[in-house]
Amino acid sequence: MAGKVEALPKEYGYIVFTIIAYGFVNLYMQIQVGKARKKYKVWYPTLYATEADTKDYKIFNCIQRGHQNSLESLPIFFVFMVLGGIQHPLICSALGLVYSVSRFFYFTGYSSGNPKGRVPLGKYNSVALVGLLLANISFGVNLIRA
Repeated sequence: MAGKVEALPKEYGYIVFTIIAYGFVNLYMQIQVGKARKKYKVWYPTLYATEADTKDYKIFNCIQRGHQNSLESLPIFFVFMVLGGIQHPLICSALGLVYSVSRFFYFTGYSSGNPKGRVPLGKYNSVALVGLLLANISFGVNLIRA
């Protein structure tokens, strides 16, 4: 295994820690959804609440949707981090931190019960994903040219 690790740039450790940081953001969102399930009495396997479930169904759905939306983009974020980070570990790590922080604000804004609350700082997660996409394109081009 030592040979495999040595093949990665030293700075790749930042990629690992950035992914771990996002894991904590995701854990925070999971806890908030769990608390909302108890508070609004929306039990599993119900994914989204209706008026019949609780009078506060819109707030619960905003909390749930904020987390669900983050889960929908999680696979591509991880792939972009792991692959792009091989050649551009510092750039990808910085973009990953922007993504993680903006995802936190996206979730907290959405959880306010007003879906528009996710936009002010949460919109930067898309900017970070585009940056990660470009880093991956650069990596792919450089692999082909090598």
